[in-house]
Amino acid sequence: MIDHISVGVSNLERSARFYEATLAALGLSRLVTRPATIGFGKTYPEFWINLRAGMTPVPPESGTHICLRAKTTDDVDAFHAAALKSGGRSDGAPGMRPHDRVKYYAAFVIDPDGNRIEAVTFPSG
Repeated sequence: MIDHISVGVSNLERSARFYEATLAALGLSRLVTRPATIGFGKTYPEFWINLRAGMTPVPPESGTHICLRAKTTDDVDAFHAAALKSGGRSDGAPGMRPHDRVKYYAAFVIDPDGNRIEAVTFPSG
């Protein structure tokens, strides 16, 4: 349904370092580099960061977040650890999230600009 997504960043180089490390845990790598945008993906750019030099940090109450699928709980753990090591903040440690309809394993991070990114997997059993 969704072909690709993009987030605004105030510092392209800093965000490139953050996302290269964080998205690598989910099997995505840098595929396209342009002066004001970088695309990450597996075979084509699915996730873009776009320079918005005058951007202010995304307010925590914006309610916006992006969720990316991970293959395993280990991948979710690696995503979270890489994000924290690369300048992000935790917004929810890796763990099971039991809900009425589905149980899933996820972690939430906040990038250097305040964008909220989640990694999720649905373990069997």
